[in-house]
Amino acid sequence: MAGKILLLILELLFMLKGSYSFCRVVDAPVTKEECEHNTFGICGHHAKCFTSPMGFCCNCLPGFNWLNIDDPCLDTNECSRDNICGSNAYCNNTIGSYTCTCRSGYTKQSPTSRTCIDIDECEDGAKPNEGVCGINGTCRNTNGSFWCECPTGFTNYGNERTPCSVTEEDECEQNVNICGNHAMCINTPGSFCCKCMPGYKELKNRPEFTYDGQCLDINECLEIGNICGPNADCSNSIGKYTCTCLSGYTKQDATSHTCIDIDECVDGAKPNEGVCGINGTCINSIGGFWCECPTGFTNYGNERTPCSELKCDQFEDPVAASSQPYGGLAEILSQMKRSCLALARPDQYGNKTTGPTVLLNSLFDLTADVLSSNHTGDSVVAVSSLLSTVEDSIKLIGPQLTENQTSKNTSQTETTITVWKKTTPPSGPVRLTNTNASLEADWSTAIGSGTYPGFALAALVSYKNLETMLNQSFEQITLPEQNDRKPSYQLFSKVVSALVSNPDTQHLDKPVILTLRHLKELKESAEVSYTCAYWKAVGGGLQGKEEEGGAWSTRGCTQVSSNASHTVCSCTHLSSFAVLMALYPVNHTFGLMLLTKLCLVVSLLCLVLCILTFMFCRSIKGTRNTINLHLCICLFLADLVFLAGISETQPQVGCRLVAGLLHLFFLGAFSWMLLEGVHLYRMLVLVFNTTIRPRYLYTVGYGTPLVIVIISVICRPTGYGTDQYCWLTTEQGLIWSFFGPVCVVIGLNVVFFSITMWKLAQKFSSLKVDLTHLHKIRAFTVGAIAQLCVLGLMWLSGVFLFKEGDLVAAYIFTILNGLQGALIFLLNCLLSKQVREEYAKLFSCVRQQTSKVRYSRPQASRSGPHTNESNI
Repeated sequence: MAGKILLLILELLFMLKGSYSFCRVVDAPVTKEECEHNTFGICGHHAKCFTSPMGFCCNCLPGFNWLNIDDPCLDTNECSRDNICGSNAYCNNTIGSYTCTCRSGYTKQSPTSRTCIDIDECEDGAKPNEGVCGINGTCRNTNGSFWCECPTGFTNYGNERTPCSVTEEDECEQNVNICGNHAMCINTPGSFCCKCMPGYKELKNRPEFTYDGQCLDINECLEIGNICGPNADCSNSIGKYTCTCLSGYTKQDATSHTCIDIDECVDGAKPNEGVCGINGTCINSIGGFWCECPTGFTNYGNERTPCSELKCDQFEDPVAASSQPYGGLAEILSQMKRSCLALARPDQYGNKTTGPTVLLNSLFDLTADVLSSNHTGDSVVAVSSLLSTVEDSIKLIGPQLTENQTSKNTSQTETTITVWKKTTPPSGPVRLTNTNASLEADWSTAIGSGTYPGFALAALVSYKNLETMLNQSFEQITLPEQNDRKPSYQLFSKVVSALVSNPDTQHLDKPVILTLRHLKELKESAEVSYTCAYWKAVGGGLQGKEEEGGAWSTRGCTQVSSNASHTVCSCTHLSSFAVLMALYPVNHTFGLMLLTKLCLVVSLLCLVLCILTFMFCRSIKGTRNTINLHLCICLFLADLVFLAGISETQPQVGCRLVAGLLHLFFLGAFSWMLLEGVHLYRMLVLVFNTTIRPRYLYTVGYGTPLVIVIISVICRPTGYGTDQYCWLTTEQGLIWSFFGPVCVVIGLNVVFFSITMWKLAQKFSSLKVDLTHLHKIRAFTVGAIAQLCVLGLMWLSGVFLFKEGDLVAAYIFTILNGLQGALIFLLNCLLSKQVREEYAKLFSCVRQQTSKVRYSRPQASRSGPHTNESNI
């Protein structure tokens, strides 16, 4: 009993002391096995049992403590103990134990230790640490931490545990272009540096990041050998370079500088329309290709252009080859055919073609020879064939020319040719200009709608003297009449041929614009209008018929504008062109017609009186009287024909006869005036034998005009009579068969009269001289000069009358034509003393006869019944 009490007292004491062990007194002893196996949980889950003499004792496991009987062993909170983990760690209680967690900046001394020691973040505080304080800061370790010491110019913005950064001014941001256009700016502590961009180098040999402010472009094409490879051209540019593949090569890929061969043919054994045309065979080669053309086709020496068909038969004309007048034209055709065959059949002719420049020079030299030597014989057929031959020849020669533009100027032609010879077709406008014309077209017109043959051609040919040969064939020109006036036509510009390489130029999609220069500047009037015309070839060339050569037509050509010097034409086809001047005849007023008739009647009456005087006045018989007589006869017949038929243009045969007679009689008048000048000269110079035999006078006075008229009729039979007057035409130079001799007569007479007046002045100053004879010569000379002036001025105004229809010239011509008869009558009859005496004798005889008749009539009536003799 005492033992149990003792155990209870011990247990109580253990409990009061917080003991980890307690003992129990039990009635029945506890075996050792039961105690070890904690049978029936006698000590609980957190205690170990062992026996004692009076019972058993329970020993709490580490981390547990006995507090009460019901739950003897409870967990012990070690963290409640003071500083169990130390000041550098945190205590964490667990069931039956505890853990220590180191504070920031500390770490466990060993893996099994609960003691925490300081971490040295700087490793060595005297050295910088890039990972903690940056490259510019110094790390300082402290107990449980560290701090960064920043030098001047750097800061960590109040956070001592962050790296030190730059706090100075950034020169690169403040001055963007501080390093120049081709360098990069890099900011440095307290300064900055410049680095050249890729593709540039520093002007001087300095370190890469040293500021120099000057970066030069690197010429990679020179400094880096063969940078683009053998199949490309290197092009240097500022800061870089580019590689351009040679013709026939392409880049291997978008980013590569390597160029590889292009197979232009895809399959060289088959024709390729896009490269060699439908008739050529494309054969590929390294860096290129070439086109093989069959017989009859050519690429004009450029092996990379499509094959074009050649038609050499167009240069054949058996008529031209066999006819002598067309010999020059036949030579052109022969040369062109030989050149064409050498291109079309190189296997037969060995490809020995004449050079294009030589061939072109030969073409225009022969053309000039044909036109200048009149080998065409003024044949419309020959001229038409020449025009087409020149055009076909230029189309053959043009693609062979090496120059982009070629000009050729001869005595008969002026030519400009432009050629485009590139793989891609041209686009945009094309303009050609020479002295007499200009052509404005589009390259699409030159190419046409077919496959691009690898070239394009445009040419402009101006013929300098061809208008005289083609100044006819106006049957297809119809312009409206004005006030019942039907116009007549004449060429008023040089003949111009416009051509392109397009084989189909009959209906152009875009019209061409031609500006043609007039032969002369002519002020605008109601009597003149201009129209654009082209030469329309008729028939197949030289067929031996004039009407099959061609004719002028206005189809497809429109006049855009016109002024005194130029006419602008718009045409939808190509050919040879010219400006036609439509000349409307002047409708003379009634006053002019009346004045013309009155003046001519007066002139005819005076000439009749002159003729009668010279024929029957015996006192003035002589050489000069004979000359004046026949001068008056020629003028009388000329004025009579002029009055009766100058305006009677129909029928044509009658009009030509009137023109021929006027030509003959007016030339006769000037011939007799020349004889008058010769006679006056002989009268003054020769003292004796001044008479000229009549047969010589008639031979010169009538024979010379007759010969001139006969030759003119033979050479230009159609030149007599025009649509307006029955006179010589002003075209083709026929009018000079009249004005030429007139100018010669006037010139010679001026010489004769000048010498005569000079000699007279000398003789009048002499002491011994026959004044009566000299006064007579002077009077004759003054009269001859006056006649020459009146007749010369009359035909000077006649030039403008018959050529341009000037109304003022018509009045002047009419008045002078009427004055000439009156002037001759005045000078040679009324002012002549001998003639006046003859007139006085004639008038006295007439007066006497009149008186006798007046006084004899009454006597006769008285004596009439007696005798019949008195009646007689």
